[in-house]
Amino acid sequence: MTLINGHYIAGVLALTAVLVLAVVMAGVSPVLGSTWLLATAAGFTLQRSRFCFASAFRDLYLFGSGRTMKAILLGLAVATVGFTIIMYDKIPNPSYGYLPDGAHILPFGVSTAVGGLLFGFGMVISGGCISGSLYRMAEGYLGSWVTIIGVLVGLAFLSHTWNWWWNTIIIHEPRAWLPNIGNIGYAGAVVLTLIGLFSIFLLVVWWESREGLSLPNLPSNYTEDDTVTQKLHNLWKMVFVNGWPAATGGVILGVIITFMYMDSMPLGVTGELSRLSGKVLMSIGLPHPHLLGMSDLGGCSAEESQGFFSHTFAMTGGVLAGSFVAALFAREFKFRRPPSATRYIQSFAGGTIMGYGAGLAIGCTIGAFFDSIASLSLSGWLFGIAIAGGAFFGVQAIKRIP
Repeated sequence: MTLINGHYIAGVLALTAVLVLAVVMAGVSPVLGSTWLLATAAGFTLQRSRFCFASAFRDLYLFGSGRTMKAILLGLAVATVGFTIIMYDKIPNPSYGYLPDGAHILPFGVSTAVGGLLFGFGMVISGGCISGSLYRMAEGYLGSWVTIIGVLVGLAFLSHTWNWWWNTIIIHEPRAWLPNIGNIGYAGAVVLTLIGLFSIFLLVVWWESREGLSLPNLPSNYTEDDTVTQKLHNLWKMVFVNGWPAATGGVILGVIITFMYMDSMPLGVTGELSRLSGKVLMSIGLPHPHLLGMSDLGGCSAEESQGFFSHTFAMTGGVLAGSFVAALFAREFKFRRPPSATRYIQSFAGGTIMGYGAGLAIGCTIGAFFDSIASLSLSGWLFGIAIAGGAFFGVQAIKRIP
């Protein structure tokens, strides 16, 4: 199989466009350029490793497979250590009561739990979480495009009900940060977080053994590489053509998100979708009211009154661009239609429910779960538990869908 083909040429052109945009964004702000490149690397990693949070929860319930879930836990362990070093530099003594800037320390209470339940249910119904739907969009899956449209609709509904949630519930919910709970500090918080992650890892291993799951030894695609040309060819295939192990994706994603936080803020893809949803509402004469408290919460909040090139655009657009480049080089880009019209309805309905949940929780499985746990926030654990519950009910629902 020759490397010179249409997909390869398109991949080179797409990668060139990514680099040109990085230069343009760096001209607007140096941080934007680096954010764009790191988000592109995250998108590339998601596509190459098929890293989807929805499949992690769904596969546990449906097939007893914890492969992706274990990869998520590994990535979380890496990000937790990295985030802690950064937060320590920002706030050396957490007992002062301040929260580190940029960390995803979100409200801990009913709003996060309800948001997680809705998100978990919606992502299973639609067939992918928001980040997973984004990289499948870049592969040409039309159903994922419908899912993201549903997410925009869900975020629009949330924006018109947010102030009720804020005044009734969220304003009374604490932002619980482990290092300043009981004065356990960073060391105690990291130890507790790693123990929690390892305990879940053991639970997943037990779940797999209970299901009797055993993965077959897959044939290796490795070929002899006696020559320099063959060595380079095999290296190319390993990075750009062959799928990556989920664990590799988890570790790399943890490292990338840590670098993003070191540079500016952790990865999040919901903020730009919220901003886009707000622009659509305004264009059709249904602008949402001023969102109370949103600017003080952080997380994946939408950015207002910014130009086209914003941090949220760099993150979400970068994930799409990186996934697209990866799909082209791997020859995996192809427009694919769902097998039936029912799948479109399922994608849209699941996306709408997921979008409302993401807006309420101020983030998706990356912002409100992955980043939040790595930020040593209790809200990430609550969101994760709620997602697990929502995903369970989602699996029961899809079993009944023809």
